[in-house]
Amino acid sequence: MSAQDNNKTGPLVGIRILEMAGIGPGPYACMLLADMGAEVIRIDRHTGGTGMEGLPADVTGRGRRSLALNLKSPEGVSLLLSLVETADVLIEGFRPGVMEKLGLGPDICLQRNPKLIYGRMTGWGQDGPLAKTAGHDINYIAISGMLSAFGDSDRSPPTPLNVVGDLGGGAMFLLSGVLAALVERSQSGQGQVIDAAISDGTASLLSTIHGLMGLGFWERERQSNILDGGAPFYRCYECADGRYISFGGIEPQFYQQWLERLNLDLGGTDYAVQMDKAAWPEQTRKVAQRVSEKTLDEWLAIFEGSDACVAPVVGLEEAERHPHNQARETFVRQGGVLQAAVAPRFSRTPGQVGIQSVAVGADTRAILGELGVGEDRIAELCENGAVKATDPEPS
Repeated sequence: MSAQDNNKTGPLVGIRILEMAGIGPGPYACMLLADMGAEVIRIDRHTGGTGMEGLPADVTGRGRRSLALNLKSPEGVSLLLSLVETADVLIEGFRPGVMEKLGLGPDICLQRNPKLIYGRMTGWGQDGPLAKTAGHDINYIAISGMLSAFGDSDRSPPTPLNVVGDLGGGAMFLLSGVLAALVERSQSGQGQVIDAAISDGTASLLSTIHGLMGLGFWERERQSNILDGGAPFYRCYECADGRYISFGGIEPQFYQQWLERLNLDLGGTDYAVQMDKAAWPEQTRKVAQRVSEKTLDEWLAIFEGSDACVAPVVGLEEAERHPHNQARETFVRQGGVLQAAVAPRFSRTPGQVGIQSVAVGADTRAILGELGVGEDRIAELCENGAVKATDPEPS
């Protein structure tokens, strides 16, 4: 463990994670693990990475060191397997079969370290007819049913941010799998393989909607339901100044406060009236007209202190200045770049935002030295292209 890692705090201090460099959900999951105190070593390609490494803008690359290896060379593979013996978790996000072709599949790694948690992050999963085909977030959420429920009813589904699939259905399920496997290992002493697929995880995120469908309370058509923009009391409206306000007063007591602050009569506050879908289009028109009469700040003043479930729609940079986010220090800046602080928060073992992303190979010499590889041998490995080291040679 490096001096940097000795200074870490968080509930995962003492856990070593090997991250096969990639993009999307894997790096984000590893960022969260590093935030929670784990030592994360990013295994970079010796030929370079995405070009973001070492830049403050590589937010999801924060909090780890970099070892650059040529995994097409026997020496590079051997070095990684030696590192596997010291690790608790390995996370990879290649297409199925790639790690096996490199000689780094789960069978080989678990032979070297039976306690290893081997996390596999893909879009389609390790098997199935789409497993070895390319895809991106929009494709994975499309087959889950998620994408069909987004957007206005009179146009095609929108292109959502990749937070639903890549990060919600992908990284979060990989993360929960890793943490669950670590807990199970503490009882069994055995490692295991985690098959985390974005398409699987996104389907799981729809569990509440599946329940509403089972009750007959969710219609197939978009904008026909409580949570998809169909309900007048659960959607966004444009104010007089062109800014937007969000409403979410579902429960009758919140709905009543919402109507009172709007000074609007939509036919009563009885729950049966509130849930009359046939009336929603006309009610939405009335609410939109009323909201358009005042600016966002005027409406926020009217709703202040109420339980009407109201919040302004703020921009990505404006979010940093929202009073609630400021009070909780939800955002931080590192290298001048806006990013989220550590979440969730722990009372006894708080995590911390790690160092900003480092360049490819920035810790190669240090990490190999910790494995017992001598300086002369490191120089030979650099010379023959088995590794790349950008950290300075010892003086």
